[in-house]
Amino acid sequence: QVQLVESGGGLVQAGGSLRLSCAGSGIIFSVNVMGWYRQAPGKQRELVARITSGGNTNYADSVKGRFTISRDNAKNTVYLQMDSLKPEDTAVYYCNTVRSSGAPGFTSWGQGTQVTVSS
Repeated sequence: QVQLVESGGGLVQAGGSLRLSCAGSGIIFSVNVMGWYRQAPGKQRELVARITSGGNTNYADSVKGRFTISRDNAKNTVYLQMDSLKPEDTAVYYCNTVRSSGAPGFTSWGQGTQVTVSS
């Protein structure tokens, strides 16, 4: 049974930083493309960053240059360093595997972690 647990969210002022973590069990992160998704109120969930098994990264235009995704295979953990945060980054953030289409690999999600950026 796959379990994904996100943490590290919180309330921060615009321009601030947060580091999110996603720990997994029942899945080996190192052989999967892992990604961070977010869902803002009233909006669809969107993919904001992904990292391949080889360490290549890709970002949504809205976060490029501000967010950095990384992984620690020994800990089976994926991180999202978020800098220069903006109010529009406010959302619940989730991790999941990423299919080639960009769709999430698992239909079940963790509880997510809330990020709130005040102006």
